Amino acid sequence: MAREQLNGAAYSWHAFAERQDLAAALAGHVAGRLTNAIAERGTALLAVSGGTTPAKFFASLSSIPIAWNKVTVTLVDERCVPASSPRSNAGLVAANLLQNAAAAARFVPLYQEAASIGDPLEADSRMLRSLPWPLDVVVLGMGTDGHTASFFPDADNLERLLDPSSERVVLPVHAASAGEPRLTLSLARIVSAGFLALHIEGEDKRKAFESAVASEPRKPIRAVLDAAERPVEVFWAP
Repeated sequence: MAREQLNGAAYSWHAFAERQDLAAALAGHVAGRLTNAIAERGTALLAVSGGTTPAKFFASLSSIPIAWNKVTVTLVDERCVPASSPRSNAGLVAANLLQNAAAAARFVPLYQEAASIGDPLEADSRMLRSLPWPLDVVVLGMGTDGHTASFFPDADNLERLLDPSSERVVLPVHAASAGEPRLTLSLARIVSAGFLALHIEGEDKRKAFESAVASEPRKPIRAVLDAAERPVEVFWAP
């Protein structure tokens, strides 16, 4: 592990030769943080990203025997599609993380089919606002364009999405590159997490991360690094 600082952005770099080794190490870190949170306040709150990259990490984490019945899992972001859709992050998490020991965890989705993307305050005001904030653990992913969560560089409300002072829990995202409307946790909710990790794989994403950190104007992942209350833990394997 190496502690790095580039252009004022602080992060820790954890490099692994194999993706399975990364998955096991990240799962161990996350499980330890969740266990500590449960010991301190009786509950823990975890937010994860979807997609195919975290599948091995999800499988490793799901088999670690912690007090999963005291853990609430939610999502960093979500596409506004039914949970049955192969593009649903909720569906991917259900199939890959909420298994084995982790099947005892409570899951709270970001998107509900009855809710309107035009009024995400409806989601804010109910289950999500009742969660045991702040987040204990957040595990982010990143695209090669420097987006993370659903903070897309071409979002028409990017400035609002990257406002670290927002009091909102969830914000709508409208970006051509996103493929469909999305909901995302606000930056303020993400960067206040007790443990904030970025999980990336492949040389293309390593180069994209380095470029995003060094670039001006800031890419979304750089905005996360700048706003984070403590250095982001970056886990990478080729």
